Amino acid sequence: MTDLATLATPESLVRTRGSVGDYWALLKPRVMSLVVFTALVGLVTAPRAMDPVLAIAAMIALAFGAGAAGALNMWYDADIDAVMRRTRSRPIPAGRIRREDALAFAIVISALAVVLMALAANPLAAGLLGFSILFYGVFYTMWLKRRTPQNIVIGGAAGAFPPLIMQAAASGEITAAGIVMFLIIFLWTPPHFWSLALYSRGDYAEARVPMLPNIAGAAATRRQILLYSGLLVPAVLAPIGLGQAGPLYAAVSGLLMVLFLAGAGRIALGRAGDPDASARDNAPARAFFGFSILFLFLVFGALLAERLLGIAAFAPLISFPAGGA
Repeated sequence: MTDLATLATPESLVRTRGSVGDYWALLKPRVMSLVVFTALVGLVTAPRAMDPVLAIAAMIALAFGAGAAGALNMWYDADIDAVMRRTRSRPIPAGRIRREDALAFAIVISALAVVLMALAANPLAAGLLGFSILFYGVFYTMWLKRRTPQNIVIGGAAGAFPPLIMQAAASGEITAAGIVMFLIIFLWTPPHFWSLALYSRGDYAEARVPMLPNIAGAAATRRQILLYSGLLVPAVLAPIGLGQAGPLYAAVSGLLMVLFLAGAGRIALGRAGDPDASARDNAPARAFFGFSILFLFLVFGALLAERLLGIAAFAPLISFPAGGA
């Protein structure tokens, strides 16, 4: 097994100060793009409109905060990233950026993000953004990820904050809509990442990260993917019952949820992640991982489209006090 301590030494991880592109990579731009999109939906669907200039500034702050959390993760996980095939080309393990430079960059960007959000929006949104950065960069990365197979379940909260933050930025409150969007992302995260963990379990085992397939086994992971996919159903349908969405969202989310459950069912009935699983056995997990990204984008896209097209939401079956939960 690869010696993580050896890979984490300055000699093996540090050779240059890095280019602009390397620092951009530290922000995890692919992850950031989905985070920013869900945050944008939170902003556009907020109960009160925000000044356009301040809204743009708040979105920039949110993007910086998401990127800073990713940079903190890359700084701390450089030893793990050096072992895993899909991450060993990242800037730090590849020797293009020094770890201390990555940490300084992450701290500066985090501070700028929180200050900008406070100036553009309000203390509540800034506080939520700061908490989400600490939650992902410290609580998840430094503690949960290496200690419990439930790391993704608890740590998934970090990626669920953006729409809640932007709802708070526009309204100054924790809104029912923001909570619902938080829950959609929170419950989507475990099946999304566990499908990746199933066909990447060898990488995680080599890096000694206690992902669920390596601790509880592939069969238990496949069952958990199906369980959390079922729990996701009421969260995805909640905007309809709460009067936050209309017929377009109902049609799109309903179809997507059927496809999501079907994909989870194929994984549950298969052999993905078993130690002797073939590429064919792992194909459903790979397909599900890719589809799950599209799923989240289209679910939030339907909410955004309804607001932009002026499609009226259904009458709420459950009412909350005006403006908040």
